[in-house]
Amino acid sequence: MGNEQRGFTLIELVMVIVILGVLAAVALPKFVDLSSDAKNAAITGAAGALSSYASINYAAAQAKNTQSIAVSGATPANALTAGMATWDSAFQISSQGSCGTVAGATAGVTLTHSKGTSANSAVATIVCTG
Repeated sequence: MGNEQRGFTLIELVMVIVILGVLAAVALPKFVDLSSDAKNAAITGAAGALSSYASINYAAAQAKNTQSIAVSGATPANALTAGMATWDSAFQISSQGSCGTVAGATAGVTLTHSKGTSANSAVATIVCTG
């Protein structure tokens, strides 16, 4: 009967540990800073939702639909967010342009998150109803 080997040698075990360590060192930094990416994506999504809602509201106003919200003056986004049923109050309007009284004019609105920084902001374009 021959001599059967059972198990792994110490060198094989050390090599597996080294390979796992290298993989962890390479993969870990990719997952560490996902929170800032998530905040940026959330703010960009909220800005897109506000822009889309403003466009739909403008189209409704042009069609003389009674569901439209009057968006004019110096605070156009405040009128829209007050009328949006699902607006998250954590997204704050840090600055907004003025609509005036011209229908179809646009105003830029900068959004930030209440737990974010100025680096975490996005701009929504509001279409004014006049």
